[in-house]
Parts: sequence; structure tokens; C-alpha cells
Amino acid sequence: MTNYTGIQGQNILIVSSDPANPTEGQIWYNSTSNLLKGYQNVVVAAAWASGGNLNTGRRYLAGFGTQTAAIGAGGYTAPNAIVDTVESYNGTSWTTATSMATSRYGAASNIGTQTAGLIVGGCNPYATNIGATELYNGSSWTTSPASLNNARQSIAGAGLQTAGLIFGGSFPGHVTKVAATESWNGSSWTSVNSLNTARRVLAGAGIQTSALAFGGTVDPGFTTATESYNGTSWTSVNSLNTARGQTSGAGSSNTAALCFSGQAGPGGDPSAATELWNGTSWTTTTSLSQARYGAGEAGTQASALCFGGFSGGVLTATEEWTGPSASLQTKTITTS
Repeated sequence: MTNYTGIQGQNILIVSSDPANPTEGQIWYNSTSNLLKGYQNVVVAAAWASGGNLNTGRRYLAGFGTQTAAIGAGGYTAPNAIVDTVESYNGTSWTTATSMATSRYGAASNIGTQTAGLIVGGCNPYATNIGATELYNGSSWTTSPASLNNARQSIAGAGLQTAGLIFGGSFPGHVTKVAATESWNGSSWTSVNSLNTARRVLAGAGIQTSALAFGGTVDPGFTTATESYNGTSWTSVNSLNTARGQTSGAGSSNTAALCFSGQAGPGGDPSAATELWNGTSWTTTTSLSQARYGAGEAGTQASALCFGGFSGGVLTATEEWTGPSASLQTKTITTS
């Protein structure tokens, strides 16, 4: 005969309605619905989803803002015409907005919001590097009298319209890669400590005092190098998992960033790879639906936007990123 004397268990609370403020791990039986329930941590996986298409397909365009309020400016259209075209995104669709004063591609991204943004640097239709700074107020552009100390293209950016940062890039012909960094105070650019690794077509994220630089093209190819900025100097930190150039990024600081798209591999093929930065290391996560490089970017690690770019031709496709999340939820427990 089986002896059950040593078996121990736990009584399950029987209630007619679910508890108003359950605690994590709590289990109860709802006598009204005849269901066994529990309160548990539910993890939602990261994902890219299709958004509204750009009106004008292009690559090497700049972007700033958030996933639901972004700006895409400039770039190359087919057949390689450099434009001043600007579009505004409302979380669903793109609307053509007031054009910039200067047609350019390869300008700095991720500086400002949809109603208070900044575009600087790049290359114009005459193959001349641009130092001009343009400020956007949500409806029109104003050219600042202050230019970069080192006019360049294929640069990365971070920060706000009143407190920006730009770094890396190249001079005409892409031969000379640049490590120079410049800080913006709302009215002028100041040269500050340079990157440890000179590179072009890199990505950036964060703010002026807490920024991240990652990826890009060096000699002789693409790099995984990542550097963290504390408002004074750059420090080399753990590398990307995938070396890539012409990549894009998003993020609010040097401890929370996202890297996506780019050129990778020996042939420089378009990449869909996405990586998350937690302040210490990069983790490979859900890839873009459309591999591409030279794409526009906006947003944060938790909620980002990727638009345009190139993959066999210029793209109009937009993808919206939702980062992984976890929340406590009441769930029905099934038994068999």
C-alpha cells in the first residue's frame, strides 16, 4: 500500500474573482470561471514590423526623432541624384515636408526631435564635403552661420538640437577616414577628443554626454569596433558581433543602443542583422525583414525606425522596431 504521509503541498486560494493586486508567483482558483490562474512574468520577443513607405526612395539619408514622429532628410535617389527632399513620419505614413536649403547625402543622423532637429555635414552634388548646419523647427529649416570645423561626409551623430555631437566620417573620395569629434552647443561647433578608430559610414546613438559609436568602414574593410563617449573622451568597449559599414543605429545613451542594417561580408552585401547593446556587450536579435544599407534611422533601443536604404536599388520600405519586453500578467494555468 502506498504511503502518502511524507508528501507536502500548498493550499490554493479559491476566489470568486481574480485578486486586484496579486504578487508574482501567486496562484489561485477562480470559482466563477472554473479556471486555475497565476500571476507571472511574461516576456514578449523583439520584432520588426512593416511601416508606411517613403514617398521618395533613397539611400544615405539622415534621420532623427522617434518611431512615431521622425524626419528623413536628403540622400541619393535613382539614378544617384543627390536631393534636399525631406519627409515627416507620424507612426503610420510619410508626408513630404519643407526641403533643406542644401542637397546632401551622408549627413549626421540622430540629432534632435521632429520639431527641433539638426542636419550637418554630408556631400553635395558637386562632390564637395559640406560643413553647413541646418536647424529644423517642425515646419521650416534655418541655416546656421556656424559650420563644422572639419567639413566631411558619412558621419554619425547623437544628441539634441541644442547639445549635439558628431564623429567619424571621411573627406572627398572616401580615402581619408576621420576620427575627429565635434560638440554643438546650439550656436557653434567645438573640436573635442577624437575617436580611437578613424572610420566612415558608422552609426551613432545617445546624447552629447553619453554617446556610442559603432561599426563603419576602415582600411581595408568593415569594422566591429565600438566606442563609448562620456562627454569628455572615447573608450573602446566590446565589439559588434557582425562587422559592417553603412550601418544604422538608435538609442538614448551609451548603455542602451541598437545597431541594424549595413554592408557586411567579403562582398559588402546588404545586411538585415540587428544587435542590442546593454552597456557591456552586443547581443544578436531579430533581423530586419529587408536587408539593406545606407538606411535612415530614428528612435531608441526599445522603439526604433529604419527607412529607405539600398538593396539592388533604392528602397522606400520602412520597418518599425519594438524591443523585447517583460511584464507581470494574469495567466490561465492549464493542467492535464
